[in-house]
Amino acid sequence: MRMGQFYTYGDYMEQLLKSDFYFDLPEELIAQDPLEDRSSSRLLVLDKNTGDVEHHVFRDILEYLNEGDCLVINNTKVIPARLMGVREGTGASIEVLLLKRQENDVWETLVKPGKKARPGNRILFGCKNNEDGTVDESSAILVGEVVDIVEEGNRLIKFQYEGIFEEILDKLGQMPLPPYITHQLQDKNRYQTVYAKHDGSAAAPTAGLHFTPELLEAVKEKGVEIAEVTLHVGLGTFRPVKEDNLLNHHMHSEFYNIEQSEADKINKAKQAGKRVISVGTTSTRTLESAADENGYLKECNGWTEIFIYPGYQFKVIDALITNFHLPESTLVMLVSALAGRENVLSAYAKAVEEKYRFFSFGDAMFIADVSNK
Repeated sequence: MRMGQFYTYGDYMEQLLKSDFYFDLPEELIAQDPLEDRSSSRLLVLDKNTGDVEHHVFRDILEYLNEGDCLVINNTKVIPARLMGVREGTGASIEVLLLKRQENDVWETLVKPGKKARPGNRILFGCKNNEDGTVDESSAILVGEVVDIVEEGNRLIKFQYEGIFEEILDKLGQMPLPPYITHQLQDKNRYQTVYAKHDGSAAAPTAGLHFTPELLEAVKEKGVEIAEVTLHVGLGTFRPVKEDNLLNHHMHSEFYNIEQSEADKINKAKQAGKRVISVGTTSTRTLESAADENGYLKECNGWTEIFIYPGYQFKVIDALITNFHLPESTLVMLVSALAGRENVLSAYAKAVEEKYRFFSFGDAMFIADVSNK
């Protein structure tokens, strides 16, 4: 039954706990940098029915794609949403992370330290330093005023500037890398898929980072349709599950959009009995949020808070390309809904044993009915 924004799947779900999705992960397996060749990442293939695994490199994904299948990618683009500024009048350093654009140049943000960002405070960005090392406040390129404090202590900030905001952001901003990445990227594009189009994400749809233009072309040449959807990924994707009972967890909200031409590609594959293969959990959440009860799609947009965990009956996707996720995260729960918790945790244990690279810049999994590829 449906309960608000949550899905329950029978009495069995009452016993499913966050701790059921824990696994040990050595810190040295957390990838800190992307590989030079995107498609040379390793690929663990998991049969979602049997739990059997195979080991490949990512470009071997071609062997598992069939003519008529539809590969669904998320074409969102990560914005350099991390801004380093100073508080007006004090010169105190403040970090601002852009989360959601509201209206009239107002953004919902995460500010550190929050105590220096009360309503009415102004934050200056892009300032030059005076000869004595103090901040020349008059040289600010971008000025933000805190106008309100909202849910979870996030700040609403109204920005003032001259020119085009996106150009200023590209000049001043840094990529908002996940908290487990310990240094900044030299090349911002490495935290961007090669098919990124629409600005709006605070985090990358990382399963897509493994694709190169050449590999995508080879996918098309094999007769696989590529459909694009958009879901702007929020930092809530890294927010830990705090409730031990999964039914008490509230998912973050993310904006999605599907155009009719792309919905038609997905519907065509389903009607022909072919597979819909999602690239990433963000594409999955988009499709499962937007589909009707029969799994078909039409042009639409909106906000999704869908929480997918074991017991969920998928309406659209048949297979999934994904990275390796954090223990006890909503992402590992989603993957477990597709392949079964025991199969997934067993595959993760093998990945640790084989020293796969984990998380955003790490290796990939392909989860499908491999016997029916």
